[in-house]
Amino acid sequence: MKEPVKTIRDTDEEARRLARRLIRGARFAAIGVLEPETGFPFASRVLTGTDVDGTPLILVSALSVHTGALAADPRASLLFGEPGKGDPLAHPRITVRTRAERVERDDPAHLRLRARFIARHPKAALYADFPDFAFFRMVPESASLNGGFGKAFVLNASDLLIVSPAIGDVEKIEPEAIAHMNADHTDAVDTYARLHGKSKKTGWKVCGIDCAGIDLANHDDLMRIEFGSPLEDAGSLRAKLTELKRTL
Repeated sequence: MKEPVKTIRDTDEEARRLARRLIRGARFAAIGVLEPETGFPFASRVLTGTDVDGTPLILVSALSVHTGALAADPRASLLFGEPGKGDPLAHPRITVRTRAERVERDDPAHLRLRARFIARHPKAALYADFPDFAFFRMVPESASLNGGFGKAFVLNASDLLIVSPAIGDVEKIEPEAIAHMNADHTDAVDTYARLHGKSKKTGWKVCGIDCAGIDLANHDDLMRIEFGSPLEDAGSLRAKLTELKRTL
């Protein structure tokens, strides 16, 4: 008797890293919510960023259907992953089941989220402070990763989030570290993009640094580069950045 075909693979570190790159390297995602008036699933598109712990972040207007839906029911799914050439289903994507947490303007976290989001999406500065716009942390509960045909995985929140005792310390030095890299180490940043993202472009800028890696931007292109392991202390950041120039 033949054994049943195993459709879901065992989650390994390669799958976790792919999942994190898809989420943290995305400019946008498709969002699925439940429309309050009808109960129907409602899909839309949102710009995305990430908080310092890797939690997906969105900035949305109160005029949007999905914002009202999140206020009524915080459950939502986010689909990350852009198709490339050929069959769209042959390219990796991940659906993350989340619960939305609105971040009010008087919340101490608001300034941090605003700064990180605008570093990734500079044009968002034009409307981020409008009274009808708000940030939501989309806290992951679980995820379904499809790495291509025959490469399906189920992940939990711990597979996606950043765990490190240095998160708070790295958060404090992030703005200064980004400014330093973009002012004094432009060649190194282009080297990161070439070595880890196979980019032939120049002019890359660092737009985010956290305990698990760095985010690069070049106009409309974004790239996530993960460290080999999360930082254990902020003092190790320089060594991690140096290591990225000579390892894959």
